[in-house]
Amino acid sequence: MWEGAEGQRMATNEDLEELPGVGPATAEKLKENGFDGYQGIAVASPGELSNTADIGESSAADIIQAAREAADIGGFESGAAVLERREQIGKLTWGVEEVDELLGGGVETQSITEVYGEFGAGKSQVTHQLAVNVQLPKEHGGLEGSAIFVDSEDTFRPERIDQMVRGHDDDVLQDTMELFGMEDASVDNEDDLEVLVERFLDNIHVAKAFNSNHQILLAEKAKEIASESQDDEFPVRLLCVDSLTAHFRAEYVGRGELAERQQKLNKHLHDLMRVGDLNNTAVVVTNQVASNPDSFFGDPTQPIGGNILGHTSTFRIYLRKSKGDKRIVKLVDAPNLPDGEGVMRVEEGGLMDE
Repeated sequence: MWEGAEGQRMATNEDLEELPGVGPATAEKLKENGFDGYQGIAVASPGELSNTADIGESSAADIIQAAREAADIGGFESGAAVLERREQIGKLTWGVEEVDELLGGGVETQSITEVYGEFGAGKSQVTHQLAVNVQLPKEHGGLEGSAIFVDSEDTFRPERIDQMVRGHDDDVLQDTMELFGMEDASVDNEDDLEVLVERFLDNIHVAKAFNSNHQILLAEKAKEIASESQDDEFPVRLLCVDSLTAHFRAEYVGRGELAERQQKLNKHLHDLMRVGDLNNTAVVVTNQVASNPDSFFGDPTQPIGGNILGHTSTFRIYLRKSKGDKRIVKLVDAPNLPDGEGVMRVEEGGLMDE
């Protein structure tokens, strides 16, 4: 079990009324808005807490300071301690060798990976493939965990999961059957394969987001599910949001609403980041693009979401179409990796090497 998950579960059991200035009514308001532990309060701003709990900023500042002392955060730590924490990070395979090399081994846990591209570039193919791969044994690049899939564009298809499971090599499927406790099963038996596909689907928690507010609510629910799953046989190790920006783009139109959109998107992204940090989970979001008419040179395609999304995403990946079933995967931004490109194919069996 990951230590961060234990800390999160302890945090949800903390009595907020022990903080100075927090009575039953204030504690209830804080919990209703996602502040269910000292750590969440400790990293909030006085203005945010003031608006949430309907208290003065001075009182909010005192509550935050007390939470920081109780949660023992806000200090510095050694580089060695950071390295030790980084060693707990998992790498989730795409199943495409060239792309895994590009990403330094795969998609990282405790990070947000943004995948953007135009319609038909393969963004949803990536989220489906990762929802399958996260369940594989670690020796095959998986994380032996389950997935949460927040679907805002009606893209999730169980049939596609079926195809991608069957698209794996027989030795991978056989080892996965053993991992799932299907020791007597065989990849040569169609009934056993159908049971295996059902097991994969059972380990994917899907929720359809009907608007941006519902999507934000689902991110908070995902935090609960991920935290509660950490003692399970297959803890949540992947959170996909496909697409992150569709509802925000449709509901907040024009420059007059841009500030409010970006503010809500920023809070949503930090909720997602918290799921990854506290539960050692990989967070993968897809993003739509827009064409920049002022671009005379190079690719005019730009991801939407502005600087807030650009700064919050740890890894940014640009997908674009090539000939036939080929897709170009470009690593646009990463804190510790050089920019580069890889090629993959989108086939019936899933994402494949070129």
